[in-house]
Amino acid sequence: MRRRIAMAVAASTLSLSLAGCGMLSATEEAGEATPTKGNDITVGVLMPEKTNTRYEQFDYPIIKAKVASLTQNKGKTEYANAAADPDTQVSQMERMIDEKVDIILLDAVDAEAIADTVQKAKDAGIPVIAYDRLAQGPIDAYVSFDNELVGEVQGRTLVEALGAADTSDKIVMINGSPTDPNAKQFKDGALSELSGRVTIAASYDTKAWSPEVAESHMAEAIDKIGKSNIAAVYSANDAMAGGIIKALKAAGVSGDDLPPITGQDAELAGVQRIVSGEQFMSVYKPYPQMAEAAAEMAVAKVQGRDIQFDALTRDRVDSPSHKDIPAQLVTVVALQKSNIKSTVVADGIYEVSDICTAKYQAACRAIKLN
Repeated sequence: MRRRIAMAVAASTLSLSLAGCGMLSATEEAGEATPTKGNDITVGVLMPEKTNTRYEQFDYPIIKAKVASLTQNKGKTEYANAAADPDTQVSQMERMIDEKVDIILLDAVDAEAIADTVQKAKDAGIPVIAYDRLAQGPIDAYVSFDNELVGEVQGRTLVEALGAADTSDKIVMINGSPTDPNAKQFKDGALSELSGRVTIAASYDTKAWSPEVAESHMAEAIDKIGKSNIAAVYSANDAMAGGIIKALKAAGVSGDDLPPITGQDAELAGVQRIVSGEQFMSVYKPYPQMAEAAAEMAVAKVQGRDIQFDALTRDRVDSPSHKDIPAQLVTVVALQKSNIKSTVVADGIYEVSDICTAKYQAACRAIKLN
């Protein structure tokens, strides 16, 4: 990626609205052009899978609500989730093209496999904005988090957890899906912090981000390296971290003997594991900021508000098929015990009561969360 964004130093910066940054609202009189279409628009939203709960719990509901608010409740969204099947997503996208939606927000299951369908949308005059994952093909824009920074945050925090880390420390890397371009960026970012400081004793790519596959990979790594020789585990996301912990417990590693384990997405189960000490960290990505930005970009694009659209896409990224794609890259925060209240709670992702259920009451009191 051409432009890198500095990591946020305070969670409060994440809640700043785009309008507060000087960006125009789609409902304001921007004056740059007469809108090519009114508020009666349809935004197609394609999400990739259901294993990670964020897509249906956060991303899509936020996009839907924002599209409605920007269009005086006249705009609508059409939603589909591919459940990690690239062929299903192709069919879902082709249906949206046939139905002549005005624009598509696409979170690709397989970034390469969807390229021809992106071209079909282009040929039909339907813009496509890549959401979260950088799809190939002639997409009009991209909105996501700074994915290499995500990996850097994970890797850096893991090294900090080890204290005086050196090459005698053996690390297991459980990476994401090989069909997800973000997974490679996460891995590259993590390796930029881990390489030369620790030894990567085993590394796996995990089909479809499956927790069950991650669990199998971890069991294999334990057999290969020995459970007492694993200093830490890099897990690319929280769902896989859950599977990794299952494998460690099955091998007799639990409680204070668990090595530091990373994650990503701040899933509720992951946050609870951080509270209890089973998982060392996650990466909190401010879904409201990204989802609302995607909705603003979609509405601005359909309505022909070019100045607003350009203000929302000041970054540039390259995909394997296209260069200089307009983009917005949102920053991230390392989530640990010390900042749960100032991040996911302060931003309204979870209530303290969601996290501090009966099982976690004592652990929550210990870190003064409840």
